[in-house]
Amino acid sequence: MGFKLTTEDYINYFAQTKDVIDAAKDYVTELDATTGDGDHWANCIMGFEKICEKADTMRGQSLSAMFKTVSMTMFSAVGGSSGALYGSGYMAASKAAEGKEYLDVQSLYEVYSAMLAEIMRRGKTGAGQKTMIDSLYQGLEAYKAALDAGDDEKTVIEKFVQGAKDGAEATRDMEAVKGRASYRTDKGVGHLDPGAVTMSMQIECMGKYISEK
Repeated sequence: MGFKLTTEDYINYFAQTKDVIDAAKDYVTELDATTGDGDHWANCIMGFEKICEKADTMRGQSLSAMFKTVSMTMFSAVGGSSGALYGSGYMAASKAAEGKEYLDVQSLYEVYSAMLAEIMRRGKTGAGQKTMIDSLYQGLEAYKAALDAGDDEKTVIEKFVQGAKDGAEATRDMEAVKGRASYRTDKGVGHLDPGAVTMSMQIECMGKYISEK
């Protein structure tokens, strides 16, 4: 029997992810200060702190309702474009999770895919443009390839995590199309995108949570 992620699992995952992002304050802020306005970490941690504050509310909710709560929290708590993008992504996750009591290896892929599609739609951007999308996109490409190859669940999730890391690393050589980095003469080339880095951290936290579960 494979893994089954419930609302309670997500509450635990969000708490663990908050701690990981909190610990990365100096690293993420330095990345963002180089090519952006330096507030990405503050926005990101604010979102996860507010989500964790709603743990008691979410505990009695279905997966779909829980994702909607996360969505509305991101919309209201996170400044800049990140709040709108994450809020939209989790609203799409809510719709994808309707009627599900838990997420398995297939439905987890479907939920992340719905999030990616909505983030790309809302942000009017795609892969290769030096954004958070690059980490999630490449991670999901690896996820789908592993599913299609019939890999075991452990391998599927490991490839998902590695794909996300590779996607974040790939932003180093990309030219920024949007955001402050796009106004630089070097278009941010040579620097990692902080949004892709924190997205990769979140996916790595999910992989770690599943492996420990």
